Amino acid sequence: MKIAIIGGGPAGLYAAILLKKQRPKADIAVYERNRADDTFGFGVVFSDATLDNFEKHDLPSYQRITQEFAYWDDIAVHFRGTVHRVGGNGFCGCSRRTLLRILQERARELGVTLHFEVDLEDEAQFADADLLILSDGINSRFRQKYVDHFQPEVDLRANKFAWMGSTKPLDAFTFIFQETEWGPFIAHAYQYEAGHSTWIFETDPATFEKADLTGLDERQSADRMKEIFGWFLGDHPLLINRSMWRNFPMIRNKRWVKDNMVLLGDAKSTAHFSIGSGTKLAMEDAIALAEAMQRAPSIPAALDLYEHGRREEVEKTQHAADVSLVWFEHVERFWDFDPVQFAFGVMTRSKAITYDNLTLRAPDFVAEVDKAFARQVLANGFDVDVEKPVAPMFQPFKLREMTVTNRAVLSPMCMYSAEEGVPGDFHLVHYGSRAIGGAGLLFTEMTCVSRDARITPGCAGLWNDTQEAAWTRIVHFVHANSKAKFALQLGHAGRKGATKLMWDGIDRPLEQGGWDVVSASPLPYFPDSQVPRALDRAAMDAIKTDFVAAAERGDRCGFDMLELHCAHGYLLASFISPLTNARSDEYGGSLENRLRFPLEVFAAMRAAWPAHKPMSVRISATDWAEGGITGDDAVQIARAFGEAGVDLVDVSTGQTVREARPIYGRMFQTPFSDQVRNEAHVATMCVGNITSADQVNTILAAGRADLVALGRPHLVDPAFTMKAAAWYGADVFCPPQYLPGKEQIFRNSVRERQDFEELKIKAKPKTRAELKAEAAKPLAAE
Repeated sequence: MKIAIIGGGPAGLYAAILLKKQRPKADIAVYERNRADDTFGFGVVFSDATLDNFEKHDLPSYQRITQEFAYWDDIAVHFRGTVHRVGGNGFCGCSRRTLLRILQERARELGVTLHFEVDLEDEAQFADADLLILSDGINSRFRQKYVDHFQPEVDLRANKFAWMGSTKPLDAFTFIFQETEWGPFIAHAYQYEAGHSTWIFETDPATFEKADLTGLDERQSADRMKEIFGWFLGDHPLLINRSMWRNFPMIRNKRWVKDNMVLLGDAKSTAHFSIGSGTKLAMEDAIALAEAMQRAPSIPAALDLYEHGRREEVEKTQHAADVSLVWFEHVERFWDFDPVQFAFGVMTRSKAITYDNLTLRAPDFVAEVDKAFARQVLANGFDVDVEKPVAPMFQPFKLREMTVTNRAVLSPMCMYSAEEGVPGDFHLVHYGSRAIGGAGLLFTEMTCVSRDARITPGCAGLWNDTQEAAWTRIVHFVHANSKAKFALQLGHAGRKGATKLMWDGIDRPLEQGGWDVVSASPLPYFPDSQVPRALDRAAMDAIKTDFVAAAERGDRCGFDMLELHCAHGYLLASFISPLTNARSDEYGGSLENRLRFPLEVFAAMRAAWPAHKPMSVRISATDWAEGGITGDDAVQIARAFGEAGVDLVDVSTGQTVREARPIYGRMFQTPFSDQVRNEAHVATMCVGNITSADQVNTILAAGRADLVALGRPHLVDPAFTMKAAAWYGADVFCPPQYLPGKEQIFRNSVRERQDFEELKIKAKPKTRAELKAEAAKPLAAE
């Protein structure tokens, strides 16, 4: 077999090593444009988990790498005169040039041929190669040559960064957030060998311009950064090596394989430096390709296995990097945070590290986070224990005169089980059991304001006396048997109405028994859906009247809070999104115009709803589709509703158009809640694939939402909040009939949590930094 590898970076060299080990007789050659010791940057960083992977796949190179690396356990966050250190992380750094040397030497030992200073532009000279690996970096010539096939997407991020070095010694992965007269600057720094550390400086475009960095050469840029961070660097200089300011390119490719050619490393995908995974991603690509070559019967089969088997893991890493980089791009959102809360946000920014995870690794740090959160609650008028506070999930929260005893919320979820809009025994059990289970706040499913406002024939409503009586029964049960507050969500399906029950075909039009549907514009949801009638002024007034009447009924039912549904492509959302609003009157065009009717409805409801009771609005913070609502739009939408008197913004996303392409994942909608809360300065509730109390605490402690709504977890476990309270040692109300069960679970949870934490600690291998520290200790005297 003959294998040619274009690009002699870590990805190409490691692929050569692993493939040569598999096939000692194969002719494997690496071709690199630069000299052997040319490299951009200074150091690379790997986690202990990544090193475990290297140890498994090539022990000799792993041993040489670990002999050269600098190890550390801590992350240190410097912010507004404070330093917060978090241990147990397990990182190691190495000179990038040293890493290349180790991989080059190992490749030569195995018989790989290395060619340097070879400028290749045409793969024709490799016509006899069985496999051609394209690992020629971010600016891959070969990827660009076949751009129509690989279909790369290059997202050039807004922030500017420059990669420098220093002789400053560091004993932790160090983040420094520095306020300047021009705006915030960030330093990402770590030691990679004795006497040398990597320094990546980052700032937003506006600050970059104000600081007059445009046009400065490398040395001048380094001098400016030394002025800003000199208080920390002391007498240590900043070193340069192609250290020009640039924008980071997030690269994805629709295809990774063409014939016998395959993309590897940065040519295929990049991950932002803020999670330190670029070189890791590249070398693990090489591992995945080698494993595919070992398992598959042919090269085409191996390349197919590599692409389809590796893509999910790469996309997960890139998603984490995306979330992390966005946090750094918008660091000004958090600049006024308490420093310990800010540091917690740094640690949890990519969602990979959570509240419980940090509690195991850095209990003192999390204890300070809890105290900081409790101080905020105390400042809002609650008499809470600041010295021994409960976890954030179990801190109270107030909206107008309504106080919820904890931050866990039953998310509004359609049950499709009403008869002519009347909620029945199913609804009584559904809401009643979750209230008894300890949730601080319950939301009804979207309750329709008229018969023709329903999504499906099974949707609940509140347009007649029978429905009002049924809802009153449920509200009274909740209030009589729990401390939960109960919110009524009102909505109108719009063009998504007259559809089948979810389990019969979600959003599919009814084949019989349907009704006329309306929307902002005559645009059907599916091509074969009913074409909605565009609302005229008279119809808009009639619908507004329906909303007000339903709100008045809701007050008589005894609901504590009222929410207006302006999300998910339903009627009011269809006015807000430019993808569903093609109107040319005063209700179309600009966002201000598109918001006009939803705000009219909200204002009329607010006037009818008692002043002491809060109101919220559910929005889709993005349509997940080109040309639709964005996070920046969501901030403007939230501000407009805030000015109209809204007390809480329920931040959801999508479901506006069928061509939407959401990016799913854990807590995937939380960044939008974060943006709305911290830019529009309104209270928010987040929702979306939040599955555990740990995640709830992570979101709240980081200041990304004020309330957290959970859907599916509540469907399978009505006592979700009660169990979480037992786990965290917080108290929640329980009706006397259930007290023996509560007492038992609270007793058992003390031991179960202790056993769980001990097991996790014992099962977690010691970091290499810990092992190195132990090895350095002198032996005890006999």
